[in-house]
Amino acid sequence: MKRRFTEEQIIGILREQEAGAAVQEITRRHGISEQSFYRWKSKYGGMEASDARHLKELKAENAKLKRLLAGAHLDNAALEASHSDGREARPAESGEASRQSESGFASGLGAWLQSAPGVPPGRTRSFGLAV
Repeated sequence: MKRRFTEEQIIGILREQEAGAAVQEITRRHGISEQSFYRWKSKYGGMEASDARHLKELKAENAKLKRLLAGAHLDNAALEASHSDGREARPAESGEASRQSESGFASGLGAWLQSAPGVPPGRTRSFGLAV
């Protein structure tokens, strides 16, 4: 049976060994393997319970920031892809703006497919999309 221990419990178990108890006795009493004990010792050795809580909070915050950064990179890539149709960025003329809004995404995709790097002029990449 796999049992989860909290950081506070793990630090308590490690303190027992620091107090002089034998590792084999500790692992038998708590029902863990020596491998788990030494893995915990390498990760939590010398920590207090408050340090372990702080570490857990920092890991959660780091994961949240990584997700936000990944989302920002996706948004940036989507914006770059929508603006990389070969034309320079300039204000849209009134007639052009209405044509772009009517044609929408498909015209931008078609322009990208035609101007894609490595594709000879007059040919398009084939992704199975009707443009």
